[in-house]
Amino acid sequence: MLHAEHVSFAAGGRRLVDDVTLALTPGRMLAILGPNGAGKSTLLTLLSGERRPTGGTVRLDGRELRDLPPRLLARRRALVIQHPAAGFAFSVEEAMTLAVEAAPCSLAERRRLVADSLRSADAEGLRDRLLPQLSGGESQRVAFARALAQLAGGALAAPRGPVAEDGTAAGYLLLDEPTASLDPAHQHHLLRAARAWMARTGGACAVVLHDMTLASRYCDDGLLLADGRTAWSGSMAALPVPVLERVFATRFVRMPAPDGLGAVFATTGQPPAGLDG
Repeated sequence: MLHAEHVSFAAGGRRLVDDVTLALTPGRMLAILGPNGAGKSTLLTLLSGERRPTGGTVRLDGRELRDLPPRLLARRRALVIQHPAAGFAFSVEEAMTLAVEAAPCSLAERRRLVADSLRSADAEGLRDRLLPQLSGGESQRVAFARALAQLAGGALAAPRGPVAEDGTAAGYLLLDEPTASLDPAHQHHLLRAARAWMARTGGACAVVLHDMTLASRYCDDGLLLADGRTAWSGSMAALPVPVLERVFATRFVRMPAPDGLGAVFATTGQPPAGLDG
């Protein structure tokens, strides 16, 4: 389990994350929600180990992230940031190959990992393109594919036998607004692919989203942040509209999804009841 306990992070004299506790449970997807500047992306970097909390602890299978060797951490978790940097003029295939170069398997097996990950991200047709030439949405799909490949390679490198307190070696997929640059079809495709990865591997996923409808459809649990603090947490099926309205300062309407999967959330642009005028 990836567990953050009373974590805080301060920078520039301001607390960006303030006393947040959460757990990523294998087999479940967590939506991290909240307005701009609420601390969502900062929290995700704390979960990944990219940043160290200034208060509280983040543990993976009971061990603090700061005590884990970077190579081991890379095997167990992958972070997809909002705006993946193009970096050098690598082709997509070259960048994907770098993600699995440490996997203890044959060259043919590495190629299979790359191909499977590109297919899962619907990015097979991009493999010969150069990274700087990709659109924002294409870059997001490739970054997602690289994360899948990294975790697939890491699973092959995991030591035999139990490595966690519960006898599992689950992977953790951390996605920061992965749908922001995607068209509607690819938004659904990516989140379906993340759920398929969880079902296949027993891993867990935390995803920062602004679209409550997508969060309701694909995520099991939710964490709503406001000013760096937890405003609500629980099952996404129980996400309370009054709390959403208070945090976002706009009126929400919730309707059952036509196919019965989650709910549709719409905003009216009007202030919540009681704040009119």
